[in-house]
Amino acid sequence: MLNFTRRDFAKLGAMGIAARLVPTLNAQPAQKKVGYAVIGLGRIADHFMRGALPTTNSSITALVSGHPDKAARIRAAKAGKHVLCEKPMATNVADCEKMIAGCKAANVKLMIAYRCHYEPTNLRAIQLLRSGGIGQVQAIESSFGFNMGPNEWRTNKKLAGGGPLFDVGIYSLNACRYLTGEEPAAISAYASTNDHDARFAEVEENVSWTMKFPSGILATCNTTYGANMPGYFHVYGSKGWLRVDQAFVYEGLRLHGFVNGADIDEPNPARDPSHFQAEAEHFSHCVQNNLEPQSPGEEGLRDMRYITEIYRSAGISL
Repeated sequence: MLNFTRRDFAKLGAMGIAARLVPTLNAQPAQKKVGYAVIGLGRIADHFMRGALPTTNSSITALVSGHPDKAARIRAAKAGKHVLCEKPMATNVADCEKMIAGCKAANVKLMIAYRCHYEPTNLRAIQLLRSGGIGQVQAIESSFGFNMGPNEWRTNKKLAGGGPLFDVGIYSLNACRYLTGEEPAAISAYASTNDHDARFAEVEENVSWTMKFPSGILATCNTTYGANMPGYFHVYGSKGWLRVDQAFVYEGLRLHGFVNGADIDEPNPARDPSHFQAEAEHFSHCVQNNLEPQSPGEEGLRDMRYITEIYRSAGISL
């Protein structure tokens, strides 16, 4: 049984889940579940806790005040606890490598919470591309961004690592990798700040980059903190095309295109927090069966290396 402070309970109540969470924590599970200690009580913690509740193999067993330092993850590993870490897994390559090494030394699993790797519409898009549904893929376009308000932690470079690429552009970067099944062979990028206000005193406002993959596929991506830019990807092939709108948000995803010689339109009716439920179920299954997660620490490290290269090309030092 957990001991909640009044402050903890007030936070949970504000997120609308206290009444559902406490009975679950006190109940005796019908079968052995993987318990999660949630570090931090921010927006993602809310989604994840609601997602874990309906699973058959996961439960929330502790709440821990958060800290941005990767040391919290390493301490958890040294204590013998498996680690599920939000993306980006750290703000630089060296810290990613330390986290991976720490978890390997402690013989615990490390999974990076790439929701889209477990989300049905994104998985359906991958399946259609792999089966040749649009012929030879030629090019990909992807964007994701939003018009950020003032006084957000995301504008603090020490906390965030950088601008929109770290937070939302990473979705486009990772999507191009899982859609092609390849790693970028060449990267070119530009960054700019058009709104010269306090929001962008430490981080850039816009980043655009292109990637060339070994097969010849070209990808063009954009991210911003200065405009509402709904997340999507559009894949062009020699025999058709495929697009997912709302590709990176928690609900409302829609896949459409010209695939296998016919028009398709496949809206996804799933509602939030279904992405987080799938995430928790997968990691718990890996823990219970001693399997490697589909998005291990090495996946986060690869993205961090590409993020570093994008910023280097844009003339920004991390």
